[in-house]
Amino acid sequence: MKISAKVSNSLNHHEVWLDTNGTTSQLNIPGKSTGFGSSANGGELLFLSLATCFCNDLYREAAKKDIKLNKVEVEASGEFAAEGEPGFNITYQVAIEGDASKSVLDELITHTDKVAEIHNTLRKGVSVTLT
Repeated sequence: MKISAKVSNSLNHHEVWLDTNGTTSQLNIPGKSTGFGSSANGGELLFLSLATCFCNDLYREAAKKDIKLNKVEVEASGEFAAEGEPGFNITYQVAIEGDASKSVLDELITHTDKVAEIHNTLRKGVSVTLT
């Protein structure tokens, strides 16, 4: 699966495109009120990526086990210190409702934590290369 994200920004103009295997969609994120830049910062989008990945993966893994989920809430958070420093204290919490017992749903959360791709990417650490 090949995934990319693109930002185009100029005075009072901000556009975001996402692409997965040639399927492109646009994400509505306004520009900053100052006219340049994005109203969402990279840390917010990083944590949104964690929350979104886990949400989608919960539905995927539940379907494999014939569990119907009615509601999923995922909140990811963390901290950044000085400019140029990596984030730290990154955590997330999950609440789900579905047609299975609490113990089965808890097991689903634990299993999904082991297979969530964005989480595993950050846990492993990968090189990021400017080309």
